[in-house]
Amino acid sequence: MKRSIASVTSAPRLRVLWSFARPHRRTLLHGLALALVASALGLATPMVTKQVLDALGDGASLAGPVAALLVLLVAGGAVAYRQWIILGAMGERVVLDARESLVRHLLRAAVPGVTRRPPGELVTRVTSDTVLLREAAAESLVGLVNGSVTLVGSLVLMAFLDPVLLGTTLVAICLVALAFVFLMPGIAHAQERAQEHVGGLGGTLEGALRAIRTVKSHRAEERMADRILADARASAEHGVRAVRREALAWTTAWTGVNLAVITVLAVGAWRVGQGQLEVSGLIAFLLYAFALMEPVTELSQNVTSLQSGVAAAERIRQTDALPLEEWAGRAAAVTAQRTAAPDGAWGDNARGVSVRGDDTPVLLFRDVTASHAPGAPPAVRGVDLAVPRRGHLAIVGPSGAGKTTLLSLVLRFLEPTGGELLLDGRPYRDLAPADVRARLAYVEQDTPVVPGTLRDNLLLARPDATEAELRAVLRDVRLDERVAALDEGLDTPLATASVSGGERQRVALARALLATPDVLLLDEATAQLDGLTEAAVHDCVRARARDGAVVTVAHRLSTVVDADTIVVMENGRVRAQGGHRELLATDELYRELVESLRMDAGIA
Repeated sequence: MKRSIASVTSAPRLRVLWSFARPHRRTLLHGLALALVASALGLATPMVTKQVLDALGDGASLAGPVAALLVLLVAGGAVAYRQWIILGAMGERVVLDARESLVRHLLRAAVPGVTRRPPGELVTRVTSDTVLLREAAAESLVGLVNGSVTLVGSLVLMAFLDPVLLGTTLVAICLVALAFVFLMPGIAHAQERAQEHVGGLGGTLEGALRAIRTVKSHRAEERMADRILADARASAEHGVRAVRREALAWTTAWTGVNLAVITVLAVGAWRVGQGQLEVSGLIAFLLYAFALMEPVTELSQNVTSLQSGVAAAERIRQTDALPLEEWAGRAAAVTAQRTAAPDGAWGDNARGVSVRGDDTPVLLFRDVTASHAPGAPPAVRGVDLAVPRRGHLAIVGPSGAGKTTLLSLVLRFLEPTGGELLLDGRPYRDLAPADVRARLAYVEQDTPVVPGTLRDNLLLARPDATEAELRAVLRDVRLDERVAALDEGLDTPLATASVSGGERQRVALARALLATPDVLLLDEATAQLDGLTEAAVHDCVRARARDGAVVTVAHRLSTVVDADTIVVMENGRVRAQGGHRELLATDELYRELVESLRMDAGIA
């Protein structure tokens, strides 16, 4: 169903757009003032032209009127030049502010909210939507006011010249206005739908490029292209609908104004012949009639741009509505509780988070239940688990058992719906996510590289690490020779380097080891490694387990047979705990997992 113009540009929707322009309102008012001055200068030109014609008919000097025309021309150009610069610079600042707000918000948003949307769609909000926002916030608002003032000013001066001809002109303007009232809502709706499909196109294309090897290996290039281009075609279809309506609107406006000019010319000529109007008055009136096309065009263009900008502003604000992780309040609570700690029971470590000196588990799950989305069935339920301060704890189980969910809870990518987690005996609810993560290091199963150089990737967790420390961790994960062979060494951009899956895993592990965490979290960190490199990584894990805790989620049991404790999960619950030999003897599921990977008790 078509929406009315009132709904498209209603006060709540305009308030969303105004929220982006409000910080720059002084600049906006400055630009508006200049626009009004330029309009006034333009409105004065036909009147001065009339004076030139009157002086010519009376035999008076033309110097004054001609000089006035030149002054109007120069002043109008100077004002327009200044207005263009002011509003253009303001538009770029609006875009920058919106992009900065979006980028910071997206990176600080809670993980579930971000991962539920295709990354390409979010990128579209930051790129193309902010451009539409600039046009609306910096140009359309001023253009609407300026066009309205110019239109009203022209009509007032035309009334001064000849009220009869004004009535003829108003009939044409009313017809044009009615056409826009009926056509503009459809234009706005088509443009919004076109932009929505652009977002869908970006999301699908981004996913396809990430999986380009999979797409090619299955000979699915054409099928994937068809899926992506379906959004492109839908966007083009809605764009064509908008263009058709715009063409009809512009044709109606152009025809109406020109019809008014022709009618004015005919009626005006008759009135001149009757002695009811001077020729100079008719010419001045015609100049205003010709000039009406500019404010009518400006108004229609700016209404269209405003509608697109309002829709873009709403999409941006939808992204802004993604829930943030709780930062400042939690950090303040940590500071207050640390200050109030009695009898020196708590000491501050180098990262600013309290650390107990006894044998309290570094991490503790107490009857923890969690779901990945509101209303979804629990991914883990009733989990009780203690992670010792030192040693290697491995978590195994069939797919969907809840293994990776436990790591998401530890990292606060996911919040529990029941029970609680404790870090050094302190409830997570009393700690900021940043303070929790300062004690942890994480190696993802997919191990994506961060944009930048190899050095940037390694220094992500410890920007102050020395060159010697970087070389040491690269040596530990057997990447030192590979890096030495690169022309730019550590300063090689990873986007241009040929980095295998196994090398990405080792880069991620080196980054985690460099952080010297209290708890090292590994989500199948050796899945893509060869046997020799895997052995070296196991040596790193054992060394780390002597000084701190290592928690491994394993889908390859060869990774964890020598772990101090193995936790078996099934259907979101902890089924059993123990060493490899003990679980082989006591737990049927563990034996099945071992047998499914063609392992036998001889490995023990």
